Amino acid sequence: MEIKTDLPSNGKVGAAKVSVFSNTVLVLTKLVVGVFTGSVSVVAEAAHSAVDLLAALIAYYAVSTSDKSPDRSHAYGHGKIENISGAVEAVLIIVAALWIVFEASQKLSAHELAKDLEFGIAIMAISIVVNYYVSRRLFKVAKATQSHALEADALHLQADIWTSFGVLAGLVAIKVTGIYWLDPVIAIAVALIIFKAGYGMTKKSIRELTDIALPDEEIAMIEKILENHPIIKGYHRLRTRRSGSKRLIDVHIILEPDLHLDQAHAVCSEIETQLKSLFSPCDVLIHEEPFMLLGTQNIEK
Repeated sequence: MEIKTDLPSNGKVGAAKVSVFSNTVLVLTKLVVGVFTGSVSVVAEAAHSAVDLLAALIAYYAVSTSDKSPDRSHAYGHGKIENISGAVEAVLIIVAALWIVFEASQKLSAHELAKDLEFGIAIMAISIVVNYYVSRRLFKVAKATQSHALEADALHLQADIWTSFGVLAGLVAIKVTGIYWLDPVIAIAVALIIFKAGYGMTKKSIRELTDIALPDEEIAMIEKILENHPIIKGYHRLRTRRSGSKRLIDVHIILEPDLHLDQAHAVCSEIETQLKSLFSPCDVLIHEEPFMLLGTQNIEK
């Protein structure tokens, strides 16, 4: 199992640009149609797409800056920008959901029936097709580049597809039955879906910003490399975390005390190469310790 980045950073930027463009068009079109027809569910979808647009803009900024080389102020690089962007997007999603619930409640009490629903039906169908293709591209690039910002953007669009399906079905039902309250009820259902997505993203962003360790399966892959090396006598203080798409790994390895410096360096270089062949991009820091210093205490092997 290899976890590598195969696409250059300009591939991430290009995907983010496509998302920004498509979301801009959909927001404006849905808003115009929603206001014209008086459908709060279409307006809710416009708000949902507006959140997606803002997420796309944040993702574009994140992927444009997170791959910058380390500098004096950011010795570990700029990867955390992607993690922060995910947290900001999550908050915006929750705010949008609450706003939709408020507007739908107002519409529900007004007993107003939306008009010219065929326009709303058409824009929902177009939105489903556009978001399907854009989200597929974003997921593909996000997987190849391990980009959290693009993954979050793709998840927004995927959620938009399902909510657009719901709104489309609701508009057709309203058109057939003339039941006015279906429109705000559908809008509230959309808001609940948006809120759930926002909660999930908030939880994930907090975990990453607090430097939670890599997943257990990835740690097991690291341990396997260390345990299978013939010269390494043991290891301890294995620590891992993520910074954007980059994995940060550091560990203390135990070597024979009479090993020459160039041999110890060669062992570290070999381990670093193996880790980078599995996890790319990643930053590896290895500290060597003589076997006699620790004896057999607290050594994993």
